Amino acid sequence: MIQQELLDIIACPKCKGPVRLNEQEDGLVCMHCRLLYAIRDEIPIMLIDEATPLPAPATEEDN
Repeated sequence: MIQQELLDIIACPKCKGPVRLNEQEDGLVCMHCRLLYAIRDEIPIMLIDEATPLPAPATEEDN
């Protein structure tokens, strides 16, 4: 589990914006860049090249 002190200071390496823990608590999400940074052995892997792109959010036009 990532400590709150680390979450308070860590930022997305691409946009320098905030990241948050995902629901499964196995990655950090940057909503601005739509990237998921994995957490392995309790260490966030904050490399842009290793981040997983998130799907685009659904819009009302998709319904």
